Amino acid sequence: MITFHSLYQSARLRSLPLSMSGILLGSAIAYGQGAFRWDIFSLALLTTVLFQVLSDYANDYGDAQKGTDNEHRIGPKRAIQTGAMSLEEMRRVVVVTAVLSAISALSLIVLSFREQWGLALIFTLLGGAAIFAAIRYTVGKSAYGYKGLGDVFVFIFFGWVSVMGSYMLYTQYFDPLVLLPASACGMLSMGVLNLNNMRDIENDQQMGKHTIPVKIGLSLAKYYHYLLIIIAMCLMMLYTVLTLEFRYKALYIIAFVPLVFHLFYVRAVKEPKAFDSQLKVVALSTFLMSVLFFVGKLI
Repeated sequence: MITFHSLYQSARLRSLPLSMSGILLGSAIAYGQGAFRWDIFSLALLTTVLFQVLSDYANDYGDAQKGTDNEHRIGPKRAIQTGAMSLEEMRRVVVVTAVLSAISALSLIVLSFREQWGLALIFTLLGGAAIFAAIRYTVGKSAYGYKGLGDVFVFIFFGWVSVMGSYMLYTQYFDPLVLLPASACGMLSMGVLNLNNMRDIENDQQMGKHTIPVKIGLSLAKYYHYLLIIIAMCLMMLYTVLTLEFRYKALYIIAFVPLVFHLFYVRAVKEPKAFDSQLKVVALSTFLMSVLFFVGKLI
């Protein structure tokens, strides 16, 4: 039955701060250039939240359909897995959420690009691609999440599209330097996905879900994780150096402290289930980094 509780069960709310981080970074850069607008900011946040929730519901549907969500899966129990909602009910929820996401995205595009029809078309295609990617991660026979391609899509949509896209909503301008924080955000988001996949490595291996950790093994997946976090931090600092923004504008470095401790924790992990607690550490650290980056622009 479709209830608020069953909807809440499948919406991974702890991932929402991560999805909003890219919007905060792109908006902060636009603010520093005097291009920030509250109406665009508010609608951009709503749109990205809808995209994230759509992805969560579609993942619940796709994983349940394939049998990946079973009693062996580690992590929070989801609506179909617990019997709170049927497959057909979740399919209807996915459709409704996809429609709401499309309406929000189109409204944002009209608001930002009223006289820029070329950019409006490009962003409409990107919005459609985001909806498609959110659904096809686990849904369908060719679900890319089952082929180890989830990391690529997360990097593109949580990194480049989120940060550079939100920046361009304000400025209608492509700045190559913005790709540095955009790539950093994408890599930190990949880190969250990698933690999730390391946690579920045993069940995914049994169910034929070929994530990066399943393909390369847990030991190498840890090194892959170290690289994602370390390179992300370096890219943020490189952006600060190249834009000559020091002192208070580098407040975001405070968020690197829990990330460094996180790397030591990951190194010591022996059992995959221990990775579960670290998802919120990286997600919230990324969000904190974005908030402090914005605060640095305000000072």
